[in-house]
Order: sequence, then structure tokens, then C-alpha cells
Amino acid sequence: MLGLLLLDKPEGITSFGAVAKIKKLTGEKRVGHTGTLDPMATGVLPILVGRATVLSQYLIEADKSYNATIKLGIATDSCDITGNVISQSDVNCKDNDIECVLRQFLGRQMQTPPMFSAIKQNGVRMYELARRGETVDIPAREIEVFSLDKKSCLNKQNEFVIDCTVSKGTYIRSLCRDIGKVLGCGATLTTLCRTKTAGFDISRCVSLDDLTDENISEYIIPCDKVVDYLPKISVSEKQAIRFCNGGQLSLDRVRYDNFQNDGLYRVYYEDKFLGLGQADLGQNLLKIECLVGQV
Repeated sequence: MLGLLLLDKPEGITSFGAVAKIKKLTGEKRVGHTGTLDPMATGVLPILVGRATVLSQYLIEADKSYNATIKLGIATDSCDITGNVISQSDVNCKDNDIECVLRQFLGRQMQTPPMFSAIKQNGVRMYELARRGETVDIPAREIEVFSLDKKSCLNKQNEFVIDCTVSKGTYIRSLCRDIGKVLGCGATLTTLCRTKTAGFDISRCVSLDDLTDENISEYIIPCDKVVDYLPKISVSEKQAIRFCNGGQLSLDRVRYDNFQNDGLYRVYYEDKFLGLGQADLGQNLLKIECLVGQV
């Protein structure tokens, strides 16, 4: 089996656990997700099956959209409601205050990931250190918040909902924490749903409960959909064989109107997606980047 499965991950299961279930249903050993979701989070979890796993980096790098619920007045060690409460404060802000603060978080900025995260420090996951009661300095990283909108008013539980689109590596838990700090009352994340990634919307996803070993193949979509934003080139049968064996192709002999830039191209033989090639105009060569299919 080969391709992309768009899963709507349910709450209460890890991304690794979701992958394990897909492995069992497909019988494939090579199965991998692209972009971890916390156990409490739901939503779009793209899963690559078979040789399609070589395309994972092109999904991981993509921007992502989320719907999140923020609770004001408390802060937790994990920055979400599953953690231990480390502070509590009165909430005196209004909806207008929240909207003003949200605008401050638009654009590029430095963000410190939460201690409970999968980031490694000297080869050890941060969450493992946190569970042992150890704390370390976590370096901030540059992220970008492209949009950040308040979708509901502050309710009696001091909660409100946001929609946001962010760059890769952005922690929504950290964003909630930092919003609470600026508001002066603390905040934590109570619900999180990834609604879109790499152009794949949650409306296209399938629930894990709806999948069986008999129907899962119906939900596997062609893996070249992952990179359909890249230009497409076609090669002859001989060129396809050479490409699949790791050989380089002369750009002059590849069927394409005009190679104007170095970069990645989708490579096809007839209607078969073979993989990605890297054009090198200086050497007039198309070099193999990754192989997905065979002639």
C-alpha cells in the first residue's frame, strides 16, 4: 500500500498510537505521521504509508491552522489543562483587552517551547526531564503567526476560542501561555484542534473509528498530492529506469518547456509518479532527490 491518509486524530491517543493502528490496518511496516499532535489534541494528522514516507519533510515544513480554547486565570506546568496548576489569578480583562493583546502576537517572533515537549536536550526528550522534576533552559526559536482571531467572547468560565495559522515549530500551548502573561492573569490551553496543514483541510479527513482493514485502501490518496505545488516533468521509459536506479538525467533530454530555476520537480513516467528530482541548471542535470515509485 502506498499513499497519504488524512486522519482526524481523536482525543486521548498519541500520534504514535495512531500510526500503530494504521500499521495494523494496512499491514505496512513503513508508516509515519507528519507533525505531532498532543494526546489531548484532535484534528488533521497526515499519515504517509509505504514508500511515501520519504515525502514526510515536505508536510512537516508546512504552515498549520488551529482552533483552540484558552482559559484565563490559571497557568500550568505543561501549558495545557492536563498539567499541574502552578498559579491562579483573578481575571479582570475584557474582550477588547484580549483582542488588543492578540494583535501583538501577529508576525515573526521568538517563542520558548513548553517544558513538556518532544524537543531533545542532550538526546533526552524534554517531557522525560519534566516528569523527573528536572528543569533546563530551553532556547527560544523564531516562529511566525500569520493570523490570530478571537472566535468567541470570554465566557463565565473565563474561556474564549481562537483560530490561528502559524509556521512550523509553533507551540499553541506556548502561545496561550504568553497571551496569559501579557494579560497579567495567566492562561492555559483547554482544547486544541488542528484544522488545516499543507493545504489539507479537516473536512477531508477520516475518523480512526471509521477505518477497517477492509476499507482503509479507499481512503489512501496518491502520495504526489503532498507535493502537487511543485512543477511536473515527464521522462521516457529509459530515463525513468535510469532515474529509479539513482542516475542523473540531462535537462536537455527531459520533456519540459523551460527549466528557469534550480529546484525540485515532480518526475513522472506516463502517469506513474516516480519521485522528486533536483534541477541543477549550472550542470544541466536533473538529480534524484527522493524515490517513491518504480517503472
